[in-house]
Amino acid sequence: MELTKELLILLTRVLTIIPLMLFITLKMGRRSIAELPVFDFLIIITLGAVVGADLADPNIGHLHTAVAVVMIGFFQMGVATFKLSNRAFGKLITFEPTIVVHNGIFLKENLKQIRYSIDNVLMMLRESEIFDVEDVELAIVEANGNLTVHKKTAKMPITREDMKVINPSSGLAFPVIIDGHLYKDVLEHLGISEDWLHSQLDTLGVARIDTIFFASINEHKQLHVSMKNVQLSFLQSIPPIYH
Repeated sequence: MELTKELLILLTRVLTIIPLMLFITLKMGRRSIAELPVFDFLIIITLGAVVGADLADPNIGHLHTAVAVVMIGFFQMGVATFKLSNRAFGKLITFEPTIVVHNGIFLKENLKQIRYSIDNVLMMLRESEIFDVEDVELAIVEANGNLTVHKKTAKMPITREDMKVINPSSGLAFPVIIDGHLYKDVLEHLGISEDWLHSQLDTLGVARIDTIFFASINEHKQLHVSMKNVQLSFLQSIPPIYH
């Protein structure tokens, strides 16, 4: 009789806590599942530990577990929201992207810093169908541990633009403004003055840098700008995507 009672309690907890976990996880955002940054990874582990203890031990108060799950979810959402408005704080709770290969050369100090071996990077390059590091112009280990690779121009597949005899470009663009913040060191690297940038923004009808969400400049000094406040007509033109 006692065993039946405990099994019924377990069934009730499964039927109530799993939907609550699903709801909270969906509210926490896609990054928590798709990429698992360090902080979100710890949150998921904590949620698993709390729920696991609740399911394994009938003596643990079920209501307390439900409240803990909700509080952890709201804590994660609060941190994620604050991270969007404070990039300095966001950098403190996650890894920074790290360049590990530049122009076919492994950057030993960067590899040592993130504790990646050459074997790790070579395996990830092979997963990207690259078997010769000499083909790589830039390889970056992202915050989630994935490797992003940019091939050298000569090793890129032929595109329609190439068929039209357009001069090949490496396709590198450097972010100069993120969430209203101007990165002057990027301008210096590109040999571009702030006056030039402001004149280009004036041409596009942008008077203030703090209204820009993202701006980048490529090697041909072409400026791309995404504003913080996107026009409704533009949003309505974006096609819906369902799963």
